[in-house]
Amino acid sequence: MKNQITYSEAKELFDKYLQTEYLRFHSRESEVIMRALAKKIGEDEELWGITGLLHDLDLDLIDGDYRKHGFKTVDILFDEGYNLPIIDSAIISHVEGIEGNKVKRETKLDFCLSASENLTGLISAYVLMRPDKKIAGLKAKSITKKFNSKSFAAKVNRDFINDITKVTDLERSEFFQLAIDAMSEISDEINM
Repeated sequence: MKNQITYSEAKELFDKYLQTEYLRFHSRESEVIMRALAKKIGEDEELWGITGLLHDLDLDLIDGDYRKHGFKTVDILFDEGYNLPIIDSAIISHVEGIEGNKVKRETKLDFCLSASENLTGLISAYVLMRPDKKIAGLKAKSITKKFNSKSFAAKVNRDFINDITKVTDLERSEFFQLAIDAMSEISDEINM
């Protein structure tokens, strides 16, 4: 059983298990935000990026049963020969409270994953509203306005996004711009 995973191994699992285009885009967006965040706050960029990439690995397999979400990903990793407690904890806890998931977020990685992956939904929804449907030129101020509109991208967990200020020194608007900039770097890949 391996207690570490390389990026190339993680990418192989990503390609093997995650086929839905939207989910692949979302996972890559989460990866690049997590990498940028780790770099900004002095954490392990590779570990954080891999966690972002793999966090929704099970979504094509659970048939909408969100009680299994996260747990199935950990099972996949285990079945593939990996025992990754730090990553497993973040993956299971990123859906804290959904469908009765009682696993609490505890570490900085846990909180940052749930904040980052929720923020991708807000940014993506905003980009889809833009006439050119491109992320280029998007500013944090625009995302802040939509963040405050609870009906916009209503499924996005704003509390999880706000938690970024509890575990880092970043202001919410700084986090928004960091995420926009990170996603902009892969804009062609994610069709934005």
